[in-house]
Amino acid sequence: MIRNRLLRALGSPFGPPVLAVLLLGCADKLSLDNYNRLKVGQSYDEVKLILGDPARCDEMIGVRSCVWGGDERGIKVAFMGGQVALLSAHNLK
Repeated sequence: MIRNRLLRALGSPFGPPVLAVLLLGCADKLSLDNYNRLKVGQSYDEVKLILGDPARCDEMIGVRSCVWGGDERGIKVAFMGGQVALLSAHNLK
């Protein structure tokens, strides 16, 4: 039902511009401003509220490492005990 509504909406004259705005809104989360909002001690859920879902997460020896973005630009966060322990970013604007 939702899928059918979405497909109908995308077929309307307003569909493609709305989709573009939604996609750009997702890209805006990967910014220097949002990186600066991240703090050591924040929970995974708090980071997700700021950055959205990560591209990937790996876990080894109690450390969960998550990446937002990719090779060209991105944010990496390491969580220990469910809280931010280390942060890094590259090529953010």
